[in-house]
Amino acid sequence: MKIAILSGKGGTGKTTITGNLATFLKNCTMIDTDVEEPNSHLFFSMENKKHEKVYGKVPEIDESKCILCGKCSEFCKYAALFNTKKSILIFEESCHSCLGCEIVCDYGAINFKNREIGEIISGRNKEMNILYGKLNIGELSGVKIINRLKKITEDEKLLLIDCPPGTSCSTVAAVSDCDFALVVAEPTPFGVSDLKMVVEMLKKLKTNFGVVINKAGLGNNEIYDYLLENKITLLEEIPFNEDVAKFYSQGKIFLEESEIYAEKFKNIYRKIEVLTNENK
Repeated sequence: MKIAILSGKGGTGKTTITGNLATFLKNCTMIDTDVEEPNSHLFFSMENKKHEKVYGKVPEIDESKCILCGKCSEFCKYAALFNTKKSILIFEESCHSCLGCEIVCDYGAINFKNREIGEIISGRNKEMNILYGKLNIGELSGVKIINRLKKITEDEKLLLIDCPPGTSCSTVAAVSDCDFALVVAEPTPFGVSDLKMVVEMLKKLKTNFGVVINKAGLGNNEIYDYLLENKITLLEEIPFNEDVAKFYSQGKIFLEESEIYAEKFKNIYRKIEVLTNENK
């Protein structure tokens, strides 16, 4: 089973939920696809670390064949190519490696070279495999790293995916092809607004999902009314609690500090299994 854990914005608690759920499940694989600032691994010791460079393909112009027609720059929606009177300028950081510029070139003037955009670090904790991606500073898109992370782990029996926050291309790449999406939300007006965007995205992706309310008791009842009106499953509530904040600040998995929370994550996974089986 592939379970994506996501949220409408940063700081909601998706990494906290991912780490605790992984600890409860034990024999699983956890990947952090928030490649701009991965932090799931900080809560675990990792042994036998391995590093794998990730490359994107960027265009090179064969000036002996290029007639400066401008079709490639017109095609590129990311402004990675710019047509001047003397040459085609290439802005490598903007290139998304779609390779479309080669297709529209009628003169075979475009080739590609590899360009390093980041890396994947993998290792093992006592009871789980941990992988995370790191996007190089200055890069605009981490989708290729996310896709590589998912390719490496596509055969895992139980996979937890800590997704990037929001509803960007990176989040869509992380969530796609998952069996279930666990959405972490906080009970504030801002939290509800972000939750609505995530729900809309998941419905378009036709992904089965449920919601965990983190920091329960912090705001008002708006989020509960929204879930009820839209018939969205509430998987569990994690209270707004000083002890949880202390455990987090100390880099501890709070499930290991209290049987109450262990029971909550047991309940979360049980509900996920039920909802997943119902939609088969």
